Amino acid sequence: MRTHNTMDQLICDDLKAFERRLMEIVSTERPATRRWRVILCVSSLLTSASAFYWLNDPKTARVSLVDSLVTHYLFTINCLILLALFAMGIHKRVVATSIIISRTRQVLADFAMSCDDNGRLILKPRQPVKSGIEHLKI
Repeated sequence: MRTHNTMDQLICDDLKAFERRLMEIVSTERPATRRWRVILCVSSLLTSASAFYWLNDPKTARVSLVDSLVTHYLFTINCLILLALFAMGIHKRVVATSIIISRTRQVLADFAMSCDDNGRLILKPRQPVKSGIEHLKI
């Protein structure tokens, strides 16, 4: 009887440690994710605004593309920055926390658990295990 209580306590301690670590990872990752979202939004807005001025310039239709891009250097620079950000993987960094949580939920589903968006564990009631013969019946 005593070993059963000790094992339950060890399992409970392990789950608590796992939950604390998961919450730590999520809370550590959030500021970086927020920062990358702000960078992406600012870059997108600057590119959109400079594209608006580039497309509304009457000279754009009359000169070559290269001359137009040289004339509207802010648009050119913003496009290059946006391309560089996507090449560096900003599209993954913007959703890093969501990726961590969704992958953790996939793994925890095998153990009748889940987690919320902050990394707190959610214990689900176990589904009864069906024998192999029962679900083969027609």
